[in-house]
Amino acid sequence: MDKIRFFSPHEGISLSDLSGRCGAEVANPAFSGRIVTSIAPLSRAGTSDVTFASARKALPELKSSRAGAVFVTAKLAPEVPAGVAALITADPQSAFALAGAALMPSAMRPLRFTSATGVSKAAIVHPSAIIEDGAIVEAGAVVGARAEIGEGTVIASGAAIGEGTRIGRNCDIGHGATVQHALIGNHVIIHPSASIGQDGFGYSAGPRGLVKIPQIGRVIIQDHVEIGASTTIDRGALDDTVIGEGTKIDNQVQIAHNVRIGRHCVIVSQTGIAGSTTLGDGVMIGGACAVNGHITIGDGAQIAAMSGVASHVPANVRWAGIPARPMNGFLRDVADANARAFGKTGRARMEKGGEEQ
Repeated sequence: MDKIRFFSPHEGISLSDLSGRCGAEVANPAFSGRIVTSIAPLSRAGTSDVTFASARKALPELKSSRAGAVFVTAKLAPEVPAGVAALITADPQSAFALAGAALMPSAMRPLRFTSATGVSKAAIVHPSAIIEDGAIVEAGAVVGARAEIGEGTVIASGAAIGEGTRIGRNCDIGHGATVQHALIGNHVIIHPSASIGQDGFGYSAGPRGLVKIPQIGRVIIQDHVEIGASTTIDRGALDDTVIGEGTKIDNQVQIAHNVRIGRHCVIVSQTGIAGSTTLGDGVMIGGACAVNGHITIGDGAQIAAMSGVASHVPANVRWAGIPARPMNGFLRDVADANARAFGKTGRARMEKGGEEQ
């Protein structure tokens, strides 16, 4: 059976052109005119594909590679087979990502299910909504009163844009996503089934039970943010929930009311961030973390996956565990627990593993 492909190969880019776009150097100028059309993993790359190898553990696959070209560091370049073009760069993975964007641009944004342009007659658009020329509203989408949609933005089928919401230019709002009480910048991607701007979880306990607290804030999402499928971002209670420029949020993340996330942060799937927490710029949070409310995580901090963050985190540190604490202390605690369970040999093995990290 023929291989099924959902993303068609590019018509072709020369290695001299591609390397220039990606900040790499073609090691052998004789390969500069070679044309590549697609990307592939190192183990399966063929003569028209570009791939990458960034660590010595990839040497077995690198030495047997039949790729058209491979991004490698200068140290790994001598290991590239004679018929494969070596593209030398300090960061092969990042260069490969840029190459992928150039060769497979359709994979960089949510899939469109129609080829329609403009506003579909099968969409529901309030007469007071403002939709700039060049925006696309697909069949089945709903755009509320006084909403504003910028040029080049795509509102996919089944998406709902609430009253007064503003969405900038060249954005993608995926199928079934809801965006309300929100101000969205330019070049923002919101994947299918994400929910932005619903009311936060706020109640006051009293003798008559739980009394709901009105949530009257907004969600502000700055430029170049990407929000994964089925992620939920609550609007602020009295203040705003803010997502900073360039931040990337994975699928199935919960961000509560009044949370403020800085620029260029990364938040991985199944993480939950409780209300009124502040993340600085460049914070990285691994998968399945729980972050307490009303705390601050400093600029550049990294939180390991499956951690529970209960208190303030300083800038530029690595924390892990439940409760989260500095990485070295966490590894010592794990080694001690392992020693109690398995004896000195187990502790030595754990400590060695920590050193390798």
